[in-house]
Amino acid sequence: MKLKALREEVCRLHALLPANHLVVWTSGNISACDRESGLVVIKPSGVAYEALTPESMVVVDLDGNVVEGPLSPSSDTLSHCYIYRHAPAVSAVVHTHSRFATAFAALGREIPCVLTAIADEFGGPIPCGGLAPIGGEEIGREVVACLEKHRHCPAVLLQNHGVFTTGPTATAAVKAAVMTEDNAAIVWYALTLGQPLPLSEDLITQLHQRYTQHYGQREEASQ
Repeated sequence: MKLKALREEVCRLHALLPANHLVVWTSGNISACDRESGLVVIKPSGVAYEALTPESMVVVDLDGNVVEGPLSPSSDTLSHCYIYRHAPAVSAVVHTHSRFATAFAALGREIPCVLTAIADEFGGPIPCGGLAPIGGEEIGREVVACLEKHRHCPAVLLQNHGVFTTGPTATAAVKAAVMTEDNAAIVWYALTLGQPLPLSEDLITQLHQRYTQHYGQREEASQ
């Protein structure tokens, strides 16, 4: 079986999407790219999360052609592959229709950077790309265009659709999806109370640098 460890990881991480209320039924997906082989592991289309197994994951090449797996890959496969081909720093993609973040997407609105947590994780507002049809590469093009304009941000909203997050690992991409929804909910509630107070660009930059360069454990600090 090709990419056995990556299949197991992607399968395991899929369980975190419904557990964090980011998807319902069979919507959403995770993929991860093995850059050494140029192969991608992605969720099969329309399969319930509780029925997923490492063996049911589909392996495709960077053009979306099925290499291994008995099931059809996600309908978002070509867009995932477009992102991998055009954003070499990305090795994982997560797609959700999480409730609060997708409400912003329905309005075609970015999630403003009005929380220190947003500055930390995203380095600015979470952008909203345009409307794109499902099934081809168009969504991938919108995601890449937004990532290029917002280089610190691992998350993109797609107008009238949902959320795409990226990362150097599948765990990082899932974390970005969880953090996107959590912050979207807080901002949504804040907007119902009034006008959230903005953060200055200087403070946003300072917070993001601190979080990405100093927060948490560093390997050299433990040696």
